[in-house]
Amino acid sequence: MASEPQSASTTTIANLIAGMALFGSATPLSKIIGAHFPVFTASCIRMVIAAIVLAPFVWFATDRFARARRSDFPVILAIAAFGMVGFTATMLFGMRMTSGVIGSTIMSASPAVTALAAVVFFGAAMNWRKGGALALALAGVVAINLWRGEGDSAWNEAKLLGAALVGAAVCLEAAYTLLSRKLSDGITSLETTFAASLVAIPLFVLLAVLFDPHPFDFSGADGFSAGALLFWGAATGGLAPVLWYNGVRKAPGALAAGAMAVMPLSALALSYVLLGEQFRWVHLAGFGLVFAGLLLMIVEHAKPAADKDAAKS
Repeated sequence: MASEPQSASTTTIANLIAGMALFGSATPLSKIIGAHFPVFTASCIRMVIAAIVLAPFVWFATDRFARARRSDFPVILAIAAFGMVGFTATMLFGMRMTSGVIGSTIMSASPAVTALAAVVFFGAAMNWRKGGALALALAGVVAINLWRGEGDSAWNEAKLLGAALVGAAVCLEAAYTLLSRKLSDGITSLETTFAASLVAIPLFVLLAVLFDPHPFDFSGADGFSAGALLFWGAATGGLAPVLWYNGVRKAPGALAAGAMAVMPLSALALSYVLLGEQFRWVHLAGFGLVFAGLLLMIVEHAKPAADKDAAKS
């Protein structure tokens, strides 16, 4: 059996970092897009763009579903429903009402929430690292949401509702991750993402027609928001999975786990840059607590990955 890589090239590291940075950009971009487009319309466009970007990579870099099993397709349908439709919609609705910093902080709790879901639904073992990550994530999210600055009290309830919806998006992202573990080894993550994007398109069309006040109406968009929508679909929905897939295939497991730290940092930094949000020290405190929990989850993922790499060397 061929051993897994014990070191990584500069290109591999760049793929991992760039992939996570692009994934992180989705949080502040969601706020821009949610403010200018109908939610389900924007989500549908994102899936279309992502599928177009992913198609050539799936065609040339995978077996094009040739090794997929019949049991994989119901799982892909569930991934499309929960991880594509549910996640994207709740993220856009939530980011309409809350800030980019709060959204980024809550999204940083994704690994901890996924670990808890694995314990509850799949019987995974709980340990102090998972428990500590969950406690830190909860403390950070509570701290950054309950702090009231001058002028915040009038709209704090809406902000909390938005934060709750982003929290629901985190849970749906965890469902995506856990459902992916039910797929056979014959289907790659690229094939999964591409297929789920295709399935999500007609679902979003139906939701847009039923619930968007003006479906597929782009009259409220300006050049900046239109560019954000194109980037959201092409980069975070299409290119980011490709970069991450190429990096993970060639990187040691511990390095891939460590690269998770880039995503929340990217989301936080771009919330200040793209949204012009004002820095407050409570941001650093709340985000720091959640990020500390993320580091615990990185250690949790990296240790078995490193052990596995060493056993195969």
